[in-house]
Amino acid sequence: MTIHNRIAVILLAAGASSRMRGRDKLLEKVQGLPLLRHVANAAHNSVAKEMIVVLGAQADARQKVLDALPVRYALNKDWETGMGSSIRSGIADVSTDTDAVLILLGDMPEVSTSLIDALITAFDSQQGKDIVRPISASGPFGNPILFGKRHFPALMALTGDSGAKPIIAAHSNSVLDIPTQSDGVLIDLDTPEAWAAWRAGQEKVV
Repeated sequence: MTIHNRIAVILLAAGASSRMRGRDKLLEKVQGLPLLRHVANAAHNSVAKEMIVVLGAQADARQKVLDALPVRYALNKDWETGMGSSIRSGIADVSTDTDAVLILLGDMPEVSTSLIDALITAFDSQQGKDIVRPISASGPFGNPILFGKRHFPALMALTGDSGAKPIIAAHSNSVLDIPTQSDGVLIDLDTPEAWAAWRAGQEKVV
């Protein structure tokens, strides 16, 4: 595998799983692994040069499931303010020679190494566009999303819980959409009901 020396993955894993009623969604099992480890493995096996994991709530337990993976950690002390602070924490820790970051949510069980590599490959093709996002089979765009270096200052200015949507809206001419064959780029699991429904669907596929 050829490592891409200019792309970093920022894995967001700082939220409190408040809708899980006492369970940590990032420690729920997917294919026998905690979800966070499952997602981190997908990023680790990609061509990205490095991975920065942003921790906040339940940081010790989450870091423990990532043992032995070559990742760097960024602690978001302001995680309660929303996703914007986690993105800022990750961007602040990237290497100075990084040309783009791929922002990856920790609660998406169907994000794969091949998807991450496809987004990075599309960025390399340039085409005058430096925001790359996956488009689901049913139409809406999903996650993860790659941002070129010129957007780092805007990412560092994010607040609240809307993520990077304002940046995408302000630079619509810079967006490159990559079609996918499923709706996995839309699936994040925030509640026990969502987990039960997703697992039931996986059993049907098997």
